[in-house]
Amino acid sequence: MSALETMMPAVKRAAVNGVEIAYYEAGPREGVPIVFSHGFPELAFSWRHQIQALADAGRWVIAPDQRGYGLSSKPDRVEDYGIDKLTGDLAGLLDHVGAETAVFCGHDWGGFVVWQMPFMHPERVAGVIGLNTPFSPRAPADPIAIMRKRFGPDMYIVWFQTPDEPEAVLGADTTRTLSFFMRKPMDPAAAAAAMTAAAASGSTFAFRDLLKAWDGTSGGEPLLPPDELAVFADAFREGGFFGPVSWYRNFTRNWEMTEGQATRIDGVPCLMITAERDAVLPPSAAEPMPGFIGDLETHMVAGSGHWTQQEKPAEVNRLILDWLERRFPK
Repeated sequence: MSALETMMPAVKRAAVNGVEIAYYEAGPREGVPIVFSHGFPELAFSWRHQIQALADAGRWVIAPDQRGYGLSSKPDRVEDYGIDKLTGDLAGLLDHVGAETAVFCGHDWGGFVVWQMPFMHPERVAGVIGLNTPFSPRAPADPIAIMRKRFGPDMYIVWFQTPDEPEAVLGADTTRTLSFFMRKPMDPAAAAAAMTAAAASGSTFAFRDLLKAWDGTSGGEPLLPPDELAVFADAFREGGFFGPVSWYRNFTRNWEMTEGQATRIDGVPCLMITAERDAVLPPSAAEPMPGFIGDLETHMVAGSGHWTQQEKPAEVNRLILDWLERRFPK
């Protein structure tokens, strides 16, 4: 049996918001459910440690493969991956399971999605947990233009705006690609140097050039044992990268769509968990959050890089369960 079969509940499927969402559910169907939203390049499987721990603690847990990923639908239009669609999928999933509200917990790109839930579906939000990804209000200008100016043309999000090439590069060898991404953190100084070393343009976070130059072993210790890495590699080999990359291709469209959006989250309990050694989303990125969120609690996971729920699952589980017990007691 694969690690997916042995470490996750049986997959379920829901027709919501014009797509089919594959999801995993555990724990008693009572109280406020916790909905886990994964990032890039990930799957619901990224939350396997949290699903088990929270279910064992008597919590209702739901973790989807989001649209474009894993066993869920993969629409073929870029605009089908806008923030309105992504948040609508989570709201539709609540309708499917018969829940009025949920605590939404997101990591990486999933963090962007859950921080938008209080604005786009406020009636469905009991609380929000951000893992690594901070809340920030709408950018003052097109975020792609800002990133291009600040980080250079080869910065991965800017590069992802290019049609076809990112999917081809990332999908050429999915085991290599996922091995490159899913590694434990390097020494901070070494990580900063590595982010620019392979980019002739001097761009920061130039993952295309870094991946091409990677020797297969450098850049931190492997995060996952082979059987768990295979779950991710197999999923992207089967499903490709068009959907996941298209989330990024909606940055400008999302920015245009949210013109006039409020800049504060009030009346919603929020938990922010940062990771000390995340080179992409460092703890400093969360420092402005108290100015925008009325009910916020913040903690940092020491020694963790970007894949926090997989790197330091016991600490992440402890922080989430402690906060849930205080804010949403059973």
